[in-house]
Amino acid sequence: MIATALILLLVLIGLSLPVGAALGLLGFTLDGLFSMLPLTRGIGEIAWSTNNEFLLVSIPLFVLLGEVLLRGGFAERMYGAMSLWLSWLPGGLMHANIGASALFAATSGSSVATAATVGTVSIPQIHKNGYNEPLFLGSLAAGGTLGILIPPSINLVIYGVLTNSSVPKLYLAGIIPGLLLTGLFMLTVWIACVAKPAWGGKKIRASWRERFASLLHLLPPLGIFLLVVGSIYAGLATPTEAAALGVLGAMVLAACSRRLTLSMLREAVEGTMKSTAMIMLIVLAAAFLNFVMAATGLTDALTRSITGLGLSPGWMLLIVVLFYLVLGCFMETLSMMIMTIPIVAPIMIGLGYDPVWLGILIIVLVEAALITPPVGLNLFVVQSVRKSGSMAAVIVGSLPFVGAMAVLLLLLAWFPGLALWLPSVLG
Repeated sequence: MIATALILLLVLIGLSLPVGAALGLLGFTLDGLFSMLPLTRGIGEIAWSTNNEFLLVSIPLFVLLGEVLLRGGFAERMYGAMSLWLSWLPGGLMHANIGASALFAATSGSSVATAATVGTVSIPQIHKNGYNEPLFLGSLAAGGTLGILIPPSINLVIYGVLTNSSVPKLYLAGIIPGLLLTGLFMLTVWIACVAKPAWGGKKIRASWRERFASLLHLLPPLGIFLLVVGSIYAGLATPTEAAALGVLGAMVLAACSRRLTLSMLREAVEGTMKSTAMIMLIVLAAAFLNFVMAATGLTDALTRSITGLGLSPGWMLLIVVLFYLVLGCFMETLSMMIMTIPIVAPIMIGLGYDPVWLGILIIVLVEAALITPPVGLNLFVVQSVRKSGSMAAVIVGSLPFVGAMAVLLLLLAWFPGLALWLPSVLG
């Protein structure tokens, strides 16, 4: 069963089917091959029970929040402010790419939205200022991954639902690793541009007066972050209610800047519906597949195979890291999380690992999957925004940032307090 499931999954993904369709077809096939009962009759109940989860309502709300901020023009002004403050560093606007991505990640909760938003604003600067194109594109793809680690994060909500973990604690746990990863990305750019100064493009000069004046453009995303995250930890709102507050705040800001129009709202809602439909199709298809795997005994067989190895917690952690790094080269990140976490999390938690710490570790591994070929989603997003040239440039430019993620994984393994300190103090 295990071999059949793996081969079928690789074949379906290799056929370039949409991920949701591939997972659903795999569930139907395994049901027909190995089940004594027609498990497809449970699809209605599975769909209802999966959708009937209050936390999942936050997903379209966070997507809508990012759409409103993007179409309200805040991303462009925020990027301009970041460029004035960070462009003096070796690497120039590549630091602005990462800094703006971190700030936008603190409002959108989506890696794809973050990469697309910052990429749209910054890509015209590559040839204008003479940057090394692969490294510049890699900074955009890598910066976009911060959208699923720095709270609020859609993927952390999914992990919380799958493992019954506290989403507020997961949000707290993601802050320090998210800021640390931002610093590691910037350090990667700094090292590359010190070694190869020509890669850093032209210096952009700005007066201190211009820099301080630009701080006004950083206030809207910071205000949204404080509204969303602050309302959760003040005990005033659940994560779903906080997402709704964020949408309301974004609309007020758009109205104040005279960008809130019916056409803008229609475009934002349409974009939200498309993204939410894609996400929920993957969630529903993966839920049905997990049900089939459990009913046919495949989940138990996998669990027994892994635990039967008798490995120590350290070796098991190494296997999990390698497993996600390899799987991330072939699977879309959200479906990978939904398929694997119900199997991996109970084993790792049973070995003594903290579920909140494990969640942050898995999110970092999922981030790596976003920028590793051939299925790294952010690679395709940046290439689609770029609209020309070879995909190879985006892939090559992203590889150094995978190394930065590897450093963060080592730090999390050696110093679990990086993720657990804030939840223990404020949780």
